[in-house]
Amino acid sequence: MAGVSTKEIKNRIRSMESTKQITKAMEMVAASKLRRAQAQVDSARPYFKILSSVINDIVKTNTDFDSPYLNAPKTGKSLFIAIAGDRGLAGGYNSNVLKMCLEEMSKSESAVLPIGKKALDFFKARKAEIVSDAYPVAEDVAVGDCFTIAKDVAKAFKAGVYSSVLIAYTNFVSVLSQTPDMKALLPLTPDDQGEEAKKSEILYEGGSVEVFEAIVPEYLGGILYGALCESRAAEQAARRTAMDSATSNAEDMIADLSLKFNRARQAAITQEITEIVAGA
Repeated sequence: MAGVSTKEIKNRIRSMESTKQITKAMEMVAASKLRRAQAQVDSARPYFKILSSVINDIVKTNTDFDSPYLNAPKTGKSLFIAIAGDRGLAGGYNSNVLKMCLEEMSKSESAVLPIGKKALDFFKARKAEIVSDAYPVAEDVAVGDCFTIAKDVAKAFKAGVYSSVLIAYTNFVSVLSQTPDMKALLPLTPDDQGEEAKKSEILYEGGSVEVFEAIVPEYLGGILYGALCESRAAEQAARRTAMDSATSNAEDMIADLSLKFNRARQAAITQEITEIVAGA
């Protein structure tokens, strides 16, 4: 701060106070959105856990039929559904999940279906093969859109266009913890973790193949919507934490600048007194 006038320091303090007001307001907005998103996650999780458990039990105990959803096609690309945010200022929320997805995509021939502006811009900049850019605003993606995506993806997988389908999203652990995660959607494989599947025979009304063909797209849509809810809550939590940290940093800088301002003013007063005494 040597050679910096008190006026310049005062201008910097005003600038930091304005920044602090902005970050504080953004933190409050994120906290408000987080409450709604968290309630949405809490209400959706039980349904999707049961849905995953039912599909897992069917795949484990199936002896009646074979389905294209159970076997990976020998040809085709890997499709990655990447969910990110629409805006920045959320810490590492966007970069963490997108870098993880890009790293997995580099291992094989792949295509991506981005959801959210940050995901779309990220993969466009890297010349990745984008299946659709119809979902540039993650906040506007509704339940119906998730089931539309699921039906299109399931149809393409059955046709052999894709050899596997994976979804990259951010898992909402708590307000202070959000972890990027990737889940394989197709082909369906039994989950070895958790309780052993019941060995009771499953009866299918209308034919086992027909029932399975009908419920798999619904299952994919449900998992996609669950991942979207998790990502929305994680984004708001990450933004709230980032804005809280920015507000604290602004307060520290204001305190430091105020101290330097007082020192510079005292130095100026001392110099004036010294000049008056020397003149006398």
